[in-house]
Amino acid sequence: MNLPNALTLIRIFFVPLLVAALVQKDEYVALGIFLVAGATDLLDGYLARRLGQVTTVGTLLDPIADKLLVSAALISLVQVQALPGWIAILVIGREFAVSGLRSIASAEGYVIKANDLGKLKLVTQVLAISVMMISLRRPEWRTAAMGFMWAVVFFSILSAIVYFRKFWSEVDERVKKRKWAAATRA
Repeated sequence: MNLPNALTLIRIFFVPLLVAALVQKDEYVALGIFLVAGATDLLDGYLARRLGQVTTVGTLLDPIADKLLVSAALISLVQVQALPGWIAILVIGREFAVSGLRSIASAEGYVIKANDLGKLKLVTQVLAISVMMISLRRPEWRTAAMGFMWAVVFFSILSAIVYFRKFWSEVDERVKKRKWAAATRA
């Protein structure tokens, strides 16, 4: 196992620790775990590219680790009544819908690459979740935390629309090519 993949596995290992810390109301420990886990996300991708160690396993595990981390944080924040459940459902639902869409595209032979809007959404998620964790101990941060969460909702919806439009554009293009190929054979 290479170093980037080990970092991804460490991120997955942090998920139950994060949940335990949040549920036990140890918010600053949870924040530390969340930030360290987030740093492993940046580091594993960088190292994989830099060291030429991009693997199929890493390519599959990295987005799963990201979704587990963010989903666990959001669900835990709902559990401790810091976050409305509908926000967690919307954000997590978007994550799985886009992942499913990318899987379908991959099965059909094309890739829907991450775009800048999706990356901005991830940065906003990390910021919002971090500030939300701080607000559990510092109520004066609550308004800022919810403001960041609204930004997460906005970027989640907007980036999902962009991904779905890319997907349908590709589907439409492929259908046109098939029709044209069928017409030229006839």
